[in-house]
Amino acid sequence: MRRRQHVLAALIAAFIVTSVAALFGTLVLRGQNKTFHNAPSEAEHLKNPYGMHPPADGGQLYLRDCSACHGLRGEGVANIPGLIKGPTRSAPDGEVFWFVTQGDIKNGMPAWSSLSANERWEIVSYIKALGAGKISAAKPSGDTERAMASSNGADASLPMPVPPFTDFRFEKPGELHHITLADLPQPYATPAADAGPRIVPRPANAWPQVPPGFEVQLYATGLHIPRLMRTAPNGDIFVAMTNTGEVRIFRGMTKDGKAEQSSLFAKGLHIPFGINFYPPGPDPQWLYVGETNEIIRYPYRNGDMTPRGPAQKIHELPSNGRGHVTRDIQFTPDGKHMFVGVGSASNVDDPDTHPAEKDRADILEFNPDGSDMRIYAYGIRNPAGLAIDPTTHQLWCSVNERDNLGNNLVPDYITHVTPGGFYGWPWWYMGGHQDPRLEGKHPELKDKVITPDVILNPHNASLEMTFYTGHQFPAQYDGDIFASEHGSWNRDPRVGYELIRVPLHGTGHASDTFEDFMTGFVVNDRAVWGRPVGVTVASDGSLLVSDDGSGSIWRILHVGKK
Repeated sequence: MRRRQHVLAALIAAFIVTSVAALFGTLVLRGQNKTFHNAPSEAEHLKNPYGMHPPADGGQLYLRDCSACHGLRGEGVANIPGLIKGPTRSAPDGEVFWFVTQGDIKNGMPAWSSLSANERWEIVSYIKALGAGKISAAKPSGDTERAMASSNGADASLPMPVPPFTDFRFEKPGELHHITLADLPQPYATPAADAGPRIVPRPANAWPQVPPGFEVQLYATGLHIPRLMRTAPNGDIFVAMTNTGEVRIFRGMTKDGKAEQSSLFAKGLHIPFGINFYPPGPDPQWLYVGETNEIIRYPYRNGDMTPRGPAQKIHELPSNGRGHVTRDIQFTPDGKHMFVGVGSASNVDDPDTHPAEKDRADILEFNPDGSDMRIYAYGIRNPAGLAIDPTTHQLWCSVNERDNLGNNLVPDYITHVTPGGFYGWPWWYMGGHQDPRLEGKHPELKDKVITPDVILNPHNASLEMTFYTGHQFPAQYDGDIFASEHGSWNRDPRVGYELIRVPLHGTGHASDTFEDFMTGFVVNDRAVWGRPVGVTVASDGSLLVSDDGSGSIWRILHVGKK
């Protein structure tokens, strides 16, 4: 029976491949957002030969080729969407098959045309049946486990990094890095990589590593993808649970550094990320939340564990359900202005010809009530983390730059933000280097490109940042920047998966140097167990770091010499 099924599936697949080749030769795309990832209208009518009855091979193929990004059970990993609910669950099978075949490398989805049509249909059928609850999640067979393990490769065989760039093998607490414009290679000096991490459980002997004199404790665990964190004026820790649409509160700290209490503050949100309190200072009246498509606020007073009233909509934000979804929020210390970071909808789409990029790759400025929207700074591909220097009151941001120009282009960065400043995306990067994919575009902007303060390792996915305002660390850390590096997918060998420190030396100005501060989340070049996202200063002066890979919040404290 199994052999007959394979023969039948192969015949059907051969017919489909022939038909698809003819149909796709004269595609007419439907309007944007009317089909799954703009699949052509013909794709909807492609027939799934398996329906809701995938062969066992489908689950094994999914585990081998898809689970590293989309999770072992199709639940999604960090910003990578899940497949068992949402658009993938409701889209016609043929449109999902088309997207699996074509991919969208600009948004991190490789094309799987190298698999046979039969294998692609098995994956689609498995995803659909899993999402409908018709089957249970597959468990790796011995062959699949060996294939997944062998894909990790031997770290010793990896090429050495070209200084001053580095990779995970050479990240260790206290290591200093200094990257300049003179260090940048030519575009395409190395091939673009597609090396998304496979998230694995934390090995028994693994623990985050920090410099001598510091210690790491586990503040909270068992969380579902904790992301940005903010400390309320009363010391409560607010955490955005992006994938579940929630905001949670953690309160207090036990003697061994764990949260004493946890509570759900809000639910039913649409991809929440940014959180902040208004007005600035010790007595807030509102809690603001940055959803991917709008800013909302809840009536709030210090100590509230639930909102005092329903959410109020402040302003819509540009969002088409694609691209970067994080929307961080900051207020000026005088409470007169609100900043919102909005990432691009793509890797390098030209806003001149792509309407979806309007008002994206910008830091937007509003009045706190949402009125008078204007662009504060632009050409910032994904300003994922915003922070206000408490001493100088200067706005800073942490930025994911573009991909697919090679292992060491384009570097991510941390920088203060100049009002009206242009930071290059998509036509230029790093002080007047033109992106070859948009050659000849906007030459008048070349001399306007601002070089960022701190050039980081390329593709390390720099996310939230904060200024250290506590008194638990030694004095030399006062006012320094701590930033989370979520980790690369477009670099081989991989880089990031750490917390870094940017010393400001009490001056309010960076000196181009950054330091590895908390490392140890990478198993090898294919597998990682942790991915830092949020970072905030707790009321006792320790540092809290959320990790959406292991579903944990880590606490860093200074313990002195032992």
